[in-house]
Amino acid sequence: MATMLRDEVLVRSESVVARVVAGETLIVPVRAKVGDLASIYSFNGTGTLIWKLLASPKSVAELAAAVAQEYEVELTQAENDVTSFVNEMKAVGLVEVPSPVAMAGD
Repeated sequence: MATMLRDEVLVRSESVVARVVAGETLIVPVRAKVGDLASIYSFNGTGTLIWKLLASPKSVAELAAAVAQEYEVELTQAENDVTSFVNEMKAVGLVEVPSPVAMAGD
């Protein structure tokens, strides 16, 4: 995995709503204050774990390490899978790079 992507920090997009229904995480993008019901996403257990972790900013490397530990898979495999999943989520706007927070005195 490229170091730049590995170190990229992501967080959930603020323009989505998520709910757990019958053990599945459902994500609905919100556009113009209305849920886009034509674009509902459903996550399996691994996707749900990643989504929960993204409640606060996490790097792709941190996500991969958590997946490797939770599912007892090789870190390299977890990195490949997480990278692919995160790229798909970025492409459809479910996650984003958090805005830098201005420090006092800036």
